[in-house]
This record gives sequence, C-alpha cells and structure tokens, in this order.
Amino acid sequence: MKDTLLVISDIHGALSGAGLVREALQYHECGEILCLGDVLYHGPRNDVPDDYAPKQVIGIMNALKDHIIAVRGNCEAEVDQMVLDFPIMSDSNTLFYHGHRIFMTHGHVYSPDHLPLLAEGTMFLSGHTHVPTAYEKDGLLLCNPGSVSLPKGGHPRTYGLIDESGFTVYTADHQVCMHTDWVD
Repeated sequence: MKDTLLVISDIHGALSGAGLVREALQYHECGEILCLGDVLYHGPRNDVPDDYAPKQVIGIMNALKDHIIAVRGNCEAEVDQMVLDFPIMSDSNTLFYHGHRIFMTHGHVYSPDHLPLLAEGTMFLSGHTHVPTAYEKDGLLLCNPGSVSLPKGGHPRTYGLIDESGFTVYTADHQVCMHTDWVD
C-alpha cells in the first residue's frame, strides 16, 4: 500500500463525486482518504447535483471505510452518521505524516480566515468553499482540495494528494492543477 494520502471534500451526494473518490484512490494507489466532510446532503445553498444519489454514495463510501479518516461538514447530521460506517461527526482531526502535522477540518468552524492555534509548519486542510487552494502563509500551509462534485469559482472538479513533497491538487482527469511544498 502506498504512502500517499487522498484528500477529498464536498461530495454532496453526487454519484460522480463518490466515483471520482474511488477512481482517484486506485489511480494514485493511495493508502488513506482524508475526507473533509459534506458527504451525503447537498445543503440548502447548493443546487441539487445532477446525479444526486446519496443511497448509492453511501454504498461506495462504506466500501472504502477502512481507508477513511473524516471530519464533519456543515451539511452532516446524526442521520448521516447512522448510515455511514466510519466516524464523521468530529469538527477536526490532527494526524502526523512523515514528521509533519496535518490539521483537518471542513472549513465552517475553522477556516484560513479563522485559524485555531497551530504550530508553524502545520498543513491546515479545509474544504467548504469548493475552491482549491495550495499556498503558504505565515508559516502554515493552507490547502483545500476543492470539490469532487460541485466546484465553484470557475474551477473544475478537483481532489488533493499529500505525499513527501507536499500538497497537490488534481483535476478529475488526474492532471496537476496546483502544488505547494511542505514548510520546513
């Protein structure tokens, strides 16, 4: 199993988004999926995805449960946790990867404009905006994989990868969109 981490956000019940998660996991031979929330419900501010099929998304995501580390999005509710076989109700999570700290959250509680206290060099992962980002600011890496289903700001559907070089955003056709190196 490869050491690369797949970073996804904002599926919003779209079958194509869940399919892209499964495809990217296999394409890049990733070991784990960091899911930044908003898995099943499209939310009141988003249009219903053309391929909205939350029951089918449940099946795809539950089949990947052994690979998923997830946080709660603003569209998650207790009923979502009742049908998903992996924990999804935590507002944040911290993990370590090759000596680097990664703080993951959806982006509605903490965001690049409202950061928690973080050690210099930390990668701050958030979704929520549906806009991919990958940049360093004040000693932190601020990274967003965009959305696998409902991109905004003129961006295509995207996902992220974390590897020893840093954070890279890829388009749905697996082309590099943007990259930032780790901060030492």
